Amino acid sequence: MTNPKNLNDLQWKCASFAELSNIQLHAIYQARSAVFVIEQNCVYQDVDGKDPISHHLTAWTPEGEVAAYLRIVPAGISFDEASLGRVISTHDWRGTGVGKALIANGITSLHALYPAANIRIGAQAYLEKFYGSFGFETVSDIYLEDDIPHIEMLLVAKA
Repeated sequence: MTNPKNLNDLQWKCASFAELSNIQLHAIYQARSAVFVIEQNCVYQDVDGKDPISHHLTAWTPEGEVAAYLRIVPAGISFDEASLGRVISTHDWRGTGVGKALIANGITSLHALYPAANIRIGAQAYLEKFYGSFGFETVSDIYLEDDIPHIEMLLVAKA
């Protein structure tokens, strides 16, 4: 019997691209590829040039594996507003609450970098209620991205 996954075992780290080691970057790209390319069957250029100008929030297991990840993209790159993107929880960690912890930590980390910034995301449409629970509001019609229904959502910073 394996031990249940425990969120308290994770180490959260928000790092610039330059602060990531080669091993960490490899683990991040491997996790993103496993989720987006393999599981979701999306053939696209994941390494899109935004990583070097973004920050990377990762939940690391004690073994140095990625449990959850997102990137924080500055305003003017993906959207006029700062954004959270490439949001994943890895297969072994789903159902543990790591996704909720990831978004909460992502919002906090983004606001530490960009105080009072509004946050825009391109969310998979089926996650509308999940993101809505963090205060994001839908601001677009449904559109297809890689044949997956998406919506834009906005979290207005509190004054």
